[in-house]
Amino acid sequence: MSILSDTLARVKPSPTVAVTTLANELKAAGKDVIGLGAGEPDFDTPEHIRAAGKRAIDEGKTRYTAPDGIAELKQAICDKFKRDNGLDYTPKQVSVGTGGKQILYNALMATLNPGDEVVIPAPYWVSYPDMVLLAGGTPVVAEASLESRFKLTPDQLEAAITPKTKWFIFNSPSNPTGAGYSRDELKALTDVLLRHPHVWVMTDDMYEHLAYDGFEFCTPAEVEPALYDRTLTCNGVSKAYCMTGWRIGYAAGPEPLISAMRKIQSQSTSNPCTISQWAAVEALNGSHEFIAANNEVFKRRRNMVVERLNAIEGITCPTPEGAFYVYPSIAGLIGKVTPGGTKIADDETFAKALLEDKGVAVVFGAAFGLSPNFRVSYATSDAALAEACDRIEAFCKGLS
Repeated sequence: MSILSDTLARVKPSPTVAVTTLANELKAAGKDVIGLGAGEPDFDTPEHIRAAGKRAIDEGKTRYTAPDGIAELKQAICDKFKRDNGLDYTPKQVSVGTGGKQILYNALMATLNPGDEVVIPAPYWVSYPDMVLLAGGTPVVAEASLESRFKLTPDQLEAAITPKTKWFIFNSPSNPTGAGYSRDELKALTDVLLRHPHVWVMTDDMYEHLAYDGFEFCTPAEVEPALYDRTLTCNGVSKAYCMTGWRIGYAAGPEPLISAMRKIQSQSTSNPCTISQWAAVEALNGSHEFIAANNEVFKRRRNMVVERLNAIEGITCPTPEGAFYVYPSIAGLIGKVTPGGTKIADDETFAKALLEDKGVAVVFGAAFGLSPNFRVSYATSDAALAEACDRIEAFCKGLS
């Protein structure tokens, strides 16, 4: 008799974590590997934010806090939502978690019953469907396409909603595609949601500040105020503030939902790291000048990677509006064979062969719910990206 639960059988380990772990293991074994799987900036946390964390230690701010965050951070989050998104929240409407992932997980655990459905646009972040399954719900995947630049259309959203739908998860700019919805595109989706008052909206705005070419970020409750009372607006400091390891995510929404999320967190992890909370206060309240400078670097890298990949026969790579990913299609390579005799039957085979033959670690598209594609994170050095593109090109030219 197995000690493991039936729930565990419904989920799989994170493919993005698995790729990064494998790349690190191969590097440790002496193999020349370029890892393009990790979704984190290669920049250090800015000095003024690091200083705030050190100051918290020196001032003895190292004890338990309220389960879902200190008052100072909740107020900074309220100020951020007002300043950046025109949304009014009170600290009682705010929850702080150990990273954005915990915020989403808490909300799903607090609201889903067996049979409840959650609409998830694909390509999606790998954890959305599994978190829904862990919480006892049913993920309903609505596939976007390369032709729509990986953005869900209003008709696709309408078709995915049923009387059982409880949540619609919305992520813009997107992981894994970098696709960002314009205000008009988002308004078309919120118009659909207005016709279905039983559907709640969960946003993942983690890449809000990573936007290029004049793209203007917007979030559902900002675009359609009538959705305010059934929207959980989620964000965090990991990406734009280069604080992935600090593990601070946050959300704002209706008080009953936030209270339920607090109950879940009080009986699981309790409060996020106190030191990280004080660093996050400084991140939200302090200087943001570094974001524009970092974005210039990201944009340069994006342009280089998109240009290089589109020059490879068999690969099509749209130019994304934000984040630090590209999601090229390898439709033109399916069915080809490597010099070693491996047939490229799908994107998982492609990614595995690319890693084995050329030492480039990418994440295959099936992990994100849309194939045949792969995800490249360009949040690494220009030199590493250029070398990786050289290797990808050589790999593809070697196929027959």
